[in-house]
Amino acid sequence: MALLLDLMTAVFLLLGSLIGLTGGIGVHRLPDFFTRLHACGLTDSACAFLVLTGLMLQSGWSLVSLKLIFILIFLLVTSPTASHALAKTALGCGEQPLSQRGTED
Repeated sequence: MALLLDLMTAVFLLLGSLIGLTGGIGVHRLPDFFTRLHACGLTDSACAFLVLTGLMLQSGWSLVSLKLIFILIFLLVTSPTASHALAKTALGCGEQPLSQRGTED
């Protein structure tokens, strides 16, 4: 049973790491602010969910798991909110999405 738990933990941590790496590559390679924000906004919540779930599996049902659940809830609420606030501020400051550059209304 302990081997299965360790295997599931390793799978969750590995998947979370791969998703985080994919988001980092997207932030580095994509051309403008909004596409970069989209890449990191999608992957950071999934990465945090998978990594924290793996840590919860490893720690068992304890106070540590409760703290990890609170951290996960906090991240799942604040991450999309922060991405939305950044996008709204960028639009307000005149940053144009790549698809709308060069078009005049």
